[in-house]
Amino acid sequence: MDSDDLPGPGPYIEFGRDSWSRLSESTPLPLTDADVERLRGLGDPLDLNEVDIVYRPLSRLLSLYVSATGTLHQASSTFLHERWDGTPFVIGIAGSVAVGKSTVARILREMLARWPETPKVDLITTDGFLLPNSELEARGIMDRKGFPESYDRRALINFLARVKSGDESVPAPVYSHVTYDIVPGAQTLVRRPDVLIVEGLNVLQPARTDQALPSSLAVSDFFDFSIYIDADEANIRRWYVERFLSLRSTAFARPDSYFQRYAGLSDNEAVAQAVAIWDSINAPNLQENIAPTKSRATLVLTKGESHAVQQIRLRKL
Repeated sequence: MDSDDLPGPGPYIEFGRDSWSRLSESTPLPLTDADVERLRGLGDPLDLNEVDIVYRPLSRLLSLYVSATGTLHQASSTFLHERWDGTPFVIGIAGSVAVGKSTVARILREMLARWPETPKVDLITTDGFLLPNSELEARGIMDRKGFPESYDRRALINFLARVKSGDESVPAPVYSHVTYDIVPGAQTLVRRPDVLIVEGLNVLQPARTDQALPSSLAVSDFFDFSIYIDADEANIRRWYVERFLSLRSTAFARPDSYFQRYAGLSDNEAVAQAVAIWDSINAPNLQENIAPTKSRATLVLTKGESHAVQQIRLRKL
């Protein structure tokens, strides 16, 4: 451990890349270059070296948490004379639009599924719990899509409660990034996984309470471990603009795309449009709702300007 990695007075232990990487020197790396190519998102330059340095130690740490949590649940159930058939270990992943949450979620799902203790790993994004566009329009909040009020929070909490209760099959709605809406009638079934990864912008939001609901649950109340993907806002803004430019020839170009009107924009027009969307929607959501939840995470991955993780902060037990 480097000298600047020693525990201080704060709630986190901080690691640099080298000291973090050394934590799992004897742990095998289960992925290949082809796996990483398949799993990384558009505009994310993640490579096998980054997986080796950052995500190999993280997958090992998570496997230890899963094992220890299972042992604790089993001991508690024995003490209470209850039957325990296993409870899914739930990992929450939060962070801004364009910061790379989806890539991290897919990489961890793939790596954790290759540990013998957790062969079944599912991944759900909270996009499926966004209110349908028709409902957002009826409420006059279509321009606040992705803000906390645009989600069916009750449905998401009910979903997680059923998963943690050990229900055999729990349905989750499906969202299309092409049509920019919930897919009517489509469902993803979660069938008692060993690990469930829940990825979304606002999954670390605290509970909201008012006089009508004096006691409320937060989505994060169901998490056993949580990760916040952090980066300087200027870098995230640039990544968002670069991704927007790339989407003109991919998702935006599809005839059924909600954003098809952007496919024919020139570079200058596309940059102007992306910046306008960022400044009016994504930046306020990041500043007001997402970034303030960073301190609630179990682990914070801080990226540099090239998307490479530069610092890892792990909450002390």
